[in-house]
Amino acid sequence: MNRPRARNALGYVFVSELLEALARLREDRQVRVLLFRSGVKGVFCAGADLKEREQMSEAEVGVFVQRLRGLMNDIASSAVMGLIETTRGLLPGAGGTQRLPRCLGVALAKELIFTGRRLNGVQAQALGLVNHTVAQNEEGDAAYHQARALAQEILPQAPIAVRLGKVAIDRGMEVDIASGMAIEEMCYAQNIPTRDRLEGMAAFREKRPPKFVGK
Repeated sequence: MNRPRARNALGYVFVSELLEALARLREDRQVRVLLFRSGVKGVFCAGADLKEREQMSEAEVGVFVQRLRGLMNDIASSAVMGLIETTRGLLPGAGGTQRLPRCLGVALAKELIFTGRRLNGVQAQALGLVNHTVAQNEEGDAAYHQARALAQEILPQAPIAVRLGKVAIDRGMEVDIASGMAIEEMCYAQNIPTRDRLEGMAAFREKRPPKFVGK
């Protein structure tokens, strides 16, 4: 993301371009891991572009927030983060009121949203809001290198199994556990006929690294 004058604020054109890029990448089976990186030093994303939002009609705001919510559904130690909308006379409209309670629990989500409190990276990790924190380097890209290292761990794994695991987790979190188990069963069944499953078992038996092909 590279919108330096607006600190990567999410405006209409910016969100449209991100959605178009994601749509193209979704069809590319060669893409295994996607990293969102800021090209603006010292900032990842300033949130919604409130200067642009102020010029929108009520109808335009509704359409834009719906598109922004769709984008967030697809995307997520010196860093500072928070849902600060209530400090601007707003409430989270891109899914924050639904994702945060599922991540941290209802009581803590309400506290953070009602107060508009900002958290640093260490605080966010302690709450379970982020997986990792890293000390910033001189280039300002320490988090990017940490993300690349994580991607390198994911890449050798079976592509179809990873993709179906993601589907099972994401869809399962939206329903009760019994329905979630049924979703997992359906995903598992889709993986059974794959060549990668057979390769994984053969590699285990032969005590060698597997060579997955995504089929």
